[in-house]
Amino acid sequence: MFRNFYAEINGQKKDVLENGELSCAFFASAILHLFQLIKEPHRTVASTIKDMEESGWYKIKKIKPGSVLMWEDLESSDKGEVRKFHKHLGFYIDGDKAVSNSSRLGWPKVHHLTYGIRGGKPVRKIEAIYWHKKLDK
Repeated sequence: MFRNFYAEINGQKKDVLENGELSCAFFASAILHLFQLIKEPHRTVASTIKDMEESGWYKIKKIKPGSVLMWEDLESSDKGEVRKFHKHLGFYIDGDKAVSNSSRLGWPKVHHLTYGIRGGKPVRKIEAIYWHKKLDK
């Protein structure tokens, strides 16, 4: 459901989600939209965060189940090319578990809250935790 989104760019049909590789914002925003917690689904983290903030989402310091998480940018090597990854969105489940779209698999996956610990540090740092008052019910 979250793998493909086609748009016409310079007269060419293009899968802007690249078969699920760039689907984190689409996955998270589609879920939020289904529960009427934002206005519409989005393709980018920046537009999702903007809609969230306009729809009453705010940053919190203490993580709670149901929180929306934004992870830091990462640099990675993909097929021999250095590629800058964008910020990443997902949801906190509980304990040390979160769910977000897996760029490698192309679909949502449950994973460690910070993608694990390496050398005593999180593999991917959480930059922001978002909450909405409707989740208190």
